[in-house]
Amino acid sequence: MPVNATYEFAKAQVAYDEAKTPQEKLQALKEMLATAPSHKGAEKLRSGIKQKIARFKEMSIRAKKKGGSAYQTIRKEGAARVCIIGKTNSGKSTLLKELTGANPKIASYPYTTTMPEVGTLDYKGIKLQTVELPAITKDYVEKEKGLFFLSIAKTSDLLVAIVSNQLDEAFIQKELDAGECNIDVLFIKRNNTLRSIKDKIWIHLDLIKVYTKIPGKPKEEQPLALKKDATMEEMAKKVHKDFVKKFRFARVWGKSAKFGGQKIQNLNHVLQDNDVVEFHEK
Repeated sequence: MPVNATYEFAKAQVAYDEAKTPQEKLQALKEMLATAPSHKGAEKLRSGIKQKIARFKEMSIRAKKKGGSAYQTIRKEGAARVCIIGKTNSGKSTLLKELTGANPKIASYPYTTTMPEVGTLDYKGIKLQTVELPAITKDYVEKEKGLFFLSIAKTSDLLVAIVSNQLDEAFIQKELDAGECNIDVLFIKRNNTLRSIKDKIWIHLDLIKVYTKIPGKPKEEQPLALKKDATMEEMAKKVHKDFVKKFRFARVWGKSAKFGGQKIQNLNHVLQDNDVVEFHEK
């Protein structure tokens, strides 16, 4: 955030980051410009905002000419969003197909993927939305589509970048930095096994799997995804909005319990991966 930025500017910046369409981003950028610091030290900031406004205006005009379909956003689904990025012909489409079973267009010629492709990665019962973005090219943020695709990347929880060497890694990181995309990046090579890639994605997302259980019955087959170090209260809220209010105690099996079926009455109890929780209500 720039020096001496106001609350209004910060609010507009959040709106820009969360905007889902070029029109919404354009509106947020206009508000950012109106509330940006006016001192000499902020000239570069204001200039950058004006450049983005010009590009998003062009995107909005083109979208309207094409019936609003030119730059459709992707609804976020699943426990997390993972975006696959890389240079042209890096193997992004093949990886998407291997991870999710999706059928993106795959060819030996460059720039086969021209719009985002979406699939779902199932990691031990947890659904992860996986989006392949078109190839990253030099001065990506300066290009109309590049700016839009970067806006999708910024909504992800993890970027998986396919690289062949350190030069590729440096190139991609430079383009992401230029686009102010600060999402965590997992750099992988195509010779990694599919299982190792899936495991690395899960580890980098910093999530845990937990299971619910009804008294007298086996645990549910479908796990819930929670952030690492999530508490019993956070799990209860995810299961049902009334569970916290009606919470009496829970029995826990797994790493966070001293023994199987331990009675836990504290909603601040921190859960661990693969814990099984049996809620008891008042």
